[in-house]
Amino acid sequence: MNLELKIKEVVAVAITDLYSESLDSVLVQTQITRKDMEGDFTVVVFPLLKLSKKNPEITGEEIGKYIQTNLPEVASYKVIKGFLNLTLTHSYWIEQLNSIVGNQSFGFKKVDDSSPLMMIEYSSPNTNKPLHLGHIRNNLLGFSLSRVAQANGFRVVKTNIVNDRGIHICKSMLAWQKWGKSQTPESTGMKGDHLVGEYYVVFDKEYKKELAQLGESGLSQEEAEKKSTLMAEAREMLLKWEAGDEQVVSLWKTMNEWVYAGFDETYKALGVDFDKIYYESNTYTVGRDMVLEGLAKNAFYKREDGSVWADLTANGLDEKVLLRSDGTSVYMTQDIGTAKLRYDDYTIDKMVYVVGNEQIYHFQVLSVLLDKLGFEWGKDLFHFSYGMVELPHGKMKSREGTVVDADDLVAGMIDTAREMSQELGKLDGYSSEDAEQI
Repeated sequence: MNLELKIKEVVAVAITDLYSESLDSVLVQTQITRKDMEGDFTVVVFPLLKLSKKNPEITGEEIGKYIQTNLPEVASYKVIKGFLNLTLTHSYWIEQLNSIVGNQSFGFKKVDDSSPLMMIEYSSPNTNKPLHLGHIRNNLLGFSLSRVAQANGFRVVKTNIVNDRGIHICKSMLAWQKWGKSQTPESTGMKGDHLVGEYYVVFDKEYKKELAQLGESGLSQEEAEKKSTLMAEAREMLLKWEAGDEQVVSLWKTMNEWVYAGFDETYKALGVDFDKIYYESNTYTVGRDMVLEGLAKNAFYKREDGSVWADLTANGLDEKVLLRSDGTSVYMTQDIGTAKLRYDDYTIDKMVYVVGNEQIYHFQVLSVLLDKLGFEWGKDLFHFSYGMVELPHGKMKSREGTVVDADDLVAGMIDTAREMSQELGKLDGYSSEDAEQI
């Protein structure tokens, strides 16, 4: 029997033996002793005074002595006002530790086909750049959470949504087209995600250079951005991609495959994996259809310019655009589409998103929208939020190349571990292969 339940039962018997009163053991109040106090379990004495008809100190002393006499697991007791603190014996703790050592499944609940299904989304990279320090934090949090959920009796599906479409992807593609000189991961010896990421930085540098030149001609920042031919080319490439242009789609597929191969190396180094990967290029059209379906059911409304909105003011939120006036989707629409595909694939009982705290509002809105669209777990989705990683000079910006690269960080940590181990003589006697593995 659970020791806390045994304590409750002994207190109930003590009430009968000491005061000739009856008390249901479930009504005995116990708690873990405060850390600043001596003891392991605490019995709250105040509710017992109407039965003992004595003050808290005397009642606590009498019940404490009774417990110590009748419960061998209790070594000593101490009364502090209306609280009876019980200290357990060393032999009790040794027995508990021995039972833990002998139980290989200690701390793990049984998981079978009837266990609730929790889907956990983490990583969520963009295919225009390699993973960085922030991604390391996200991946390790998400993977650890999946292990914790499994230990607590959930069937778990680890999932990743890859942002593989949009203007930022086209920026890398356009820069490679213009200045890449047909470079490939093989020809450069670079990981594919690093190669593509370099051209995302190149685009930003060339774009800023163009804006500076336009500014020198007397244009304001806003006017220069509208006049930028480089940005216009990137937008045109995006339109071609959405129209299915063969050349653009072919380049998109090739560069994305370079990135995926690079991601896989990083994931392997981090020790994380996924059960299912979704791609936004497959989800954004599904989300658009879901929004149009919601529009037809009057869950959403259309403005004069043709854009589709959700009025969430009754939920304490604001109005949210779901489709732009040209019919293109926004991130929220893509998340709705991804949710639909996941719900089709799995009977989800709990959905957890591992995403930084700058997206708190986004997930508040998503929760309401999914509930409106009929997803049973929508209103109960959980945003596992965490603080963002910042460098001394501010936020990391991939387009400016001011990031802590994930691969560099992993390699640097291994180098540091190697140097420290050698200095301390921890690798003495090992073969070079074994030492490197350690």
